[in-house]
Amino acid sequence: MQVSALTGTGNYFEDFQVGDVLKHARGKTVEPLEQVWITNVTMNTAEAHFNEHLTKGTNYGQRLGFGGVTISMCIGLAAQDTAENALAELGMDKIRLKGPLYHGDTLYCYSEVMEARDSDRADAGIVRFKHYGVNQDDKHIFEGERWVLIKRRSHWGDK
Repeated sequence: MQVSALTGTGNYFEDFQVGDVLKHARGKTVEPLEQVWITNVTMNTAEAHFNEHLTKGTNYGQRLGFGGVTISMCIGLAAQDTAENALAELGMDKIRLKGPLYHGDTLYCYSEVMEARDSDRADAGIVRFKHYGVNQDDKHIFEGERWVLIKRRSHWGDK
């Protein structure tokens, strides 16, 4: 099976069924440069993200990835399947960083459809996803819920 076949084209509101689990086609190796740059740009002064000397003496033994990057990358990896037909991101909740992501680790993401309901718009519905992030060793490092307003095929499809 080709990796691209894992990413579907059925991502209108009507296509999401409670209980569906989506394995997103792409993974992303987190480069040290990306981690340090984003940590600095966001004014995060926690040295565990950019001071190799300091972190060698900790239980982790190496620099830690910034949790904001882990969250963003997992949502990004899920976007093609869960947000391609989004009209709005409505919220995120229950964000949990379950383990460390180190510089050079590779992140993969899965999403579960937790809820699909009508919205106050005839042309869209609301889907609640639970996203899971795992590293290259399949260790669970992230989870969180996200609500997305998604186009209905009946109003937007083939237009």
